[in-house]
Amino acid sequence: GNPNWIAVEPREAFFQLGLFAMDESKRHELRPGFGSPAEKKGLVTRFNAFVKKNAKKSGVSFLKKAVVYAHKELKMEPAEFISEIVDAMLGDHYPTPDRILEFNEKAVHPYLMKEILGDKRYGKFDLFATEGGTAAMAYIFNSLMENKILRKGDTIALGTPIFTPYIEIPHLNDYKFVTINVEQDEKKGWQYPDKEIKKLENPKIKAFFLVHPSNPTSVSIQPESFKKIANLVKNKRKDLIILTDDVYGTFVNGFKSLAAAAPHNTILVYSFSKYFGATGWRLGVIAIHEKNILDQKIAKLSARDKAILNKRYSTVALYPEKLKFIERMVADSRAVALHHTSGVSTPQQVVMTLFSIFCLLDKKGVYKKRAQDILLKRFKTLYKGIGIPCPKDPYGTHYYTIIDIPKLAQKRYSKSFATYLVKTFEPIDFVVRLAQERAVVLLDGGGFDAPNMSIRISLANLPDAAYENIGKSISWLLEQYYKHWKSNPSTSSQASHKASPGTAGRSAARTRSLQ
Repeated sequence: GNPNWIAVEPREAFFQLGLFAMDESKRHELRPGFGSPAEKKGLVTRFNAFVKKNAKKSGVSFLKKAVVYAHKELKMEPAEFISEIVDAMLGDHYPTPDRILEFNEKAVHPYLMKEILGDKRYGKFDLFATEGGTAAMAYIFNSLMENKILRKGDTIALGTPIFTPYIEIPHLNDYKFVTINVEQDEKKGWQYPDKEIKKLENPKIKAFFLVHPSNPTSVSIQPESFKKIANLVKNKRKDLIILTDDVYGTFVNGFKSLAAAAPHNTILVYSFSKYFGATGWRLGVIAIHEKNILDQKIAKLSARDKAILNKRYSTVALYPEKLKFIERMVADSRAVALHHTSGVSTPQQVVMTLFSIFCLLDKKGVYKKRAQDILLKRFKTLYKGIGIPCPKDPYGTHYYTIIDIPKLAQKRYSKSFATYLVKTFEPIDFVVRLAQERAVVLLDGGGFDAPNMSIRISLANLPDAAYENIGKSISWLLEQYYKHWKSNPSTSSQASHKASPGTAGRSAARTRSLQ
């Protein structure tokens, strides 16, 4: 899923800002090779001179626009904003505030409102900048346990298919959760059917974890289901915690996070990695409404549990019982005792700010359209290569797709052939042979709780032309299975004996026999 594109303009602005920051640091050298923090006096004048002198250089124009936007829309005086981003660029202070730098929160909050929540009416969310979405998830799970909101043995629901680590995490010794799958329906375009949503009415389910839009099925929840989840939380499950990973939300027009459906119940995780081609930067954020059920659950804990937690956070706050869950998460991220050094590095937060302002300035959504076009073109090329109609789904991201091989086999050849595939070969047989014989490496969909013998394809990380070869290779290999089935009379009897995990060797032998 690592994208092969780079958002250029905000990066150019970042590096131009770095050059200006270094000029400022070298104005007062302590010793040869030792700069000093930037001097605030006259900083705006020197910044304007830098912009004028370098006006034709890439990134400078956007940098100037970012300062103007921060002033007009984010209500930050140029002197204040420039001073803070220059200091952050130099990285010569610990992040303060540690949860998120003030200028960064002022930029990221409206970005999330625009791109992920789709509206400003949902109120204010507190933000915690993290080292990517994966760190965010680790911090959330840890703090939910530390603050006794979730406990070992609790029941949680997973929206499946889902990113494989989210299947694995609940069963670690740290958590030992009981999991109930809320399953998308392939026949309904990978949407959650009513009967699956109804599972969330079960009061034993403490939390619902999902990736939205989904990974690997790459669709967002349609409006009807969205409303049903909102009504369920509002009327039947006011205590339900929702944890939603919305990293792919920007690839769907009109996307809305479940944080819009249930703002007071939802922990929203967003990462800048996919949309901006920034996986190496490790830029993530956790958003929790300033009025949320997590703080309410902590307030309702027993006196004994409160005493334990007050002792835990006594070095963080004078009145630890008043510490919000999101602030506890910041402390927990550095084992509490090291909380004074918590927080994402300050240069990383400058990048987050520039990415956010870049999209906020893009009123016509030019960048979004181009990012979506990259994926859609590859998506169409892939399906053309396979030789099947390209699915049209207004809720799809086109970032990934699932190809259900038995379903394709039945549609292209016959139901009996599809049955033969499922009953004769290991679920991963198809992807293994694809790698061995065509040098095409794809992931097994079953690892994501997608259908067995399905394959998950990322449309984000290869050149456009590669997807035609992938599609043709899938089609070619399926044909080889079919030819073997048709030419070997004994295969009809084999079809009644499905290979078990213990018969991998025999499955491999059968694979070789197809060549």
